Amino acid sequence: MNAQVIPLKTRKARRSTPLRRPNADLRTREYLTPDEVEKLMKAAAKRGRYGQRDACLILIGYRHGLRVSELVNLKWQQVDLKGGHLHVRRSKNGVPSTHPLQGDELRALRQLARDWPDHGGFVFVSERGGPMSSDGVRKMISRTGEDAGLPFPIHPHMLRHACGFALANKGHDTRALQLWLGHRNIQHTVRYTELSPARFKDFWRD
Repeated sequence: MNAQVIPLKTRKARRSTPLRRPNADLRTREYLTPDEVEKLMKAAAKRGRYGQRDACLILIGYRHGLRVSELVNLKWQQVDLKGGHLHVRRSKNGVPSTHPLQGDELRALRQLARDWPDHGGFVFVSERGGPMSSDGVRKMISRTGEDAGLPFPIHPHMLRHACGFALANKGHDTRALQLWLGHRNIQHTVRYTELSPARFKDFWRD
């Protein structure tokens, strides 16, 4: 059987396609600190009509460890503004749960509902009136990271990692953190507690 002959033009195109650089080459860590998340929200808030929406998205994504797919599919029927709860539906076969909403989150969500009344049921709406796309969120987060002056490129999943590390640093146990993040396998949660400096807080103390 003759070997398949690949046209020269195709071979050149394949050779010229740039390879994606490993994350370790782009940044020294895959999470944001609470201060960096705050800078991100402040930078987003300055973006005209979309500023409040984008800042709210960052806040909700961070506090509840939401994936980008969970953010763009978040609906108002999951938000209980009166009771102060968020009904979290997890993707990737994750465990659903009900999270309390903090005061700043409730204020941001109420403002969002006033600013975007024609939302079609979705919390985070694009200028066309439909839900924001995952790609749109990724571009917004990346651009906002640049505006905030963060020293490395960022992506939406870093908000989920930021949530895990922030809660681990507060001393929450691994099982509770697993439930908050919706992990079915606790091994996915262990990385946050393993890297948390909170576990070493009593080292070098008499």
